[in-house]
Amino acid sequence: MDPEKLRAIIHAAGSGREHGYREILTSYGPRLYGYFYRATGSRHDAEDLVGEVMLRLVRRLGDYDEQGRFEPWLFSIAANLVRDRIRRATTRPASASLDAESSDGASLVDSVRGPRWPVEAGLDRADLSEALNAALDKLDAPARGMVLLRYFGQMSFKEIAEVFQCPLGTVLAKVHRALKALRVTLERDYGADT
Repeated sequence: MDPEKLRAIIHAAGSGREHGYREILTSYGPRLYGYFYRATGSRHDAEDLVGEVMLRLVRRLGDYDEQGRFEPWLFSIAANLVRDRIRRATTRPASASLDAESSDGASLVDSVRGPRWPVEAGLDRADLSEALNAALDKLDAPARGMVLLRYFGQMSFKEIAEVFQCPLGTVLAKVHRALKALRVTLERDYGADT
């Protein structure tokens, strides 16, 4: 979004004008919903969390530093809501689409796939998706969150670093290690030979 337009929308929302919040929801709602859906595995939870983000936005928009970047600030609120929801949940269903792509066009499966992927021939798409979900569940919470933001929140590594308030190198290393762990888990559990 054009920085001037975004600044005007944020100002309108900060002034209590409904159209400002509506514009923010229109612009960021689909990405937030996709991130929440992949993180929780529930359409209902994803819808609830989008609503919660908007409520927090109403309460906290005054805290937004206009010198900062709005999108990482917004997604840090979203990431905190996901962490809170997961902590409260007794079980954590996970869901990931094998077709989802990051902004650079790479799907999550392509990122964990080795040079050869013979396991894919023996599994249908649903089984592979289930295997990927199980492997994602084995990652630690920050790494899982970073992978989900990258592939389902369509965020750059720099933006993820801002969300997690850590150096860019840390994000790159964690995502790299997470993808490697996903590959190892899938190869081990499904007999892929790379």
